[in-house]
Amino acid sequence: MEPASLAFRAHARRALADEELQRALARLRRNFQERRARAVAALPEFEELRRAGEAIRDQVLARLDHHLEVFVARARAAGTVVHVAETAADARRIVLDLLRSRGVRLVTKSKSMVAEEVGLAEAVEDAGIARVETDLGEYIIQLAHEPPSHLIGPAVHMTEARIARLFAEAHGGPPEREPERLVAQARRVLRRKYLDAGAGITGANFLVAETGSIITVTNEGNAELTQGLPPLHIVVTGIEKLVPTMEDAFTLLRLLARSATGQEFATYTTVITGPRRPGDRDGPEEMHLVLVDNGRTALLGSRLQPMLRCIRCSACMNHCPVYLAVGGHAYGWTYVGPMGAVLTPALAGLERTWPLPEASTFCGRCAEVCPVRIPLPDLMRVWREEAFARRLPPATQRHGLRLWAFLARRPALYRAAFAPAVRLLARLGGRRRRLRRLPLAGGWTAARDLPAPEGPTFLARVRRR
Repeated sequence: MEPASLAFRAHARRALADEELQRALARLRRNFQERRARAVAALPEFEELRRAGEAIRDQVLARLDHHLEVFVARARAAGTVVHVAETAADARRIVLDLLRSRGVRLVTKSKSMVAEEVGLAEAVEDAGIARVETDLGEYIIQLAHEPPSHLIGPAVHMTEARIARLFAEAHGGPPEREPERLVAQARRVLRRKYLDAGAGITGANFLVAETGSIITVTNEGNAELTQGLPPLHIVVTGIEKLVPTMEDAFTLLRLLARSATGQEFATYTTVITGPRRPGDRDGPEEMHLVLVDNGRTALLGSRLQPMLRCIRCSACMNHCPVYLAVGGHAYGWTYVGPMGAVLTPALAGLERTWPLPEASTFCGRCAEVCPVRIPLPDLMRVWREEAFARRLPPATQRHGLRLWAFLARRPALYRAAFAPAVRLLARLGGRRRRLRRLPLAGGWTAARDLPAPEGPTFLARVRRR
């Protein structure tokens, strides 16, 4: 799927005017933030755990080639067939070859953002193979023919009323508004699919080098059914998901659950080491792992390498004022929110995605809540500098920044230029101390009032002290 990120501003304007979306985002804002806050408060050593998680991820990235070699050797020894995909096209080709060669007609699939990244779902359907998403959120957006808008809650942009309408159209009967009844409908449909599927496709939350194991995390148990019932299990994941040891994996799992959903631990955490062995009562006959690079190794050794620490918990977007105002579809590609603003340009090209690093107030909340301490605002600034150097933003925007930089480096000139403007804005604010409209600031005032300057400036206060 090609990114549509150049249209971010147009997408954002439509999102701000979408009342149904705004109601859904308000619910997201309450639920995820409050639950994470409670989970963190209940764990006194959470900050120490964050530092440990950061160290584990940095250790892996410093010696990624070594850990990959160890993991591949152990995985193959356990019976897993390992494939390496340098590009998205390679990943699609490997998976389609496996499905075609085994005559697969129906695929069940659990959530995999890497599969979404490489456009695997569309490729499977274009090849004439039926696909059923087994994660409830992914199943909902499949019915709606929409991409996910969130990493762990793909359908968070939808209200219950819209989901009820979708289910009524797909399953027949009157719309059911109660969540329990909607879940029961999906369960009835999916249960047969698990048994009929010729292959199951999953992602992986972590890859454990010392054992060659794959770890999946869900709250629905759908990944377990997807990987355990069909004869063929295909895992599609990124090369950066490695951890050295099982102990390291469980350190990160403690961070993942608390940061993602506010749980102490996910409901289903499954460790898979190879296909079914003699004497096993279940499991796939074949297990294949597709390790996807698709631009990741290009980040190693660069200023953007810390982005590869990401464990896909969604905490950054759950606390981002921009994401919470416009939702995930505004970003135009697989990865959204602050992590998407950094990762998407790396994987899809800055020339097609440069507006995303600018979709930030630099408030720093994303870095404050990141479980592996990724300095996301600093990394967005790297891309902003690169976009400016390559003249990707409009000329008016670049010239305005140059003018501001010229004045900012000359304090006396800066004060002389802006002091009259500040006084004028203070008068225009009137008693309300708000500006409803302002030339050259329409991007702000179209959606909200601009606070008018009030009282002495910061420098004036410092001088008085």
